[in-house]
Amino acid sequence: MQIELSEEEKSKDAFFERIARLSQEMVEAHGRDFSMGALVLGARWIAEGKADAGGKEPSRKMM
Repeated sequence: MQIELSEEEKSKDAFFERIARLSQEMVEAHGRDFSMGALVLGARWIAEGKADAGGKEPSRKMM
């Protein structure tokens, strides 16, 4: 039996796939420590509400 995913679930799956590809690229280019640090900083940026800052691109200073 196959379960049909909702549009939201499909969207979330697509984002997880993008995060996985990006993570692999970062590991290959700069190693695991850099990649984990970058993802943690991204999570912190979101937690601090900076992701909602009017669509501004994050700068290194923000993180």
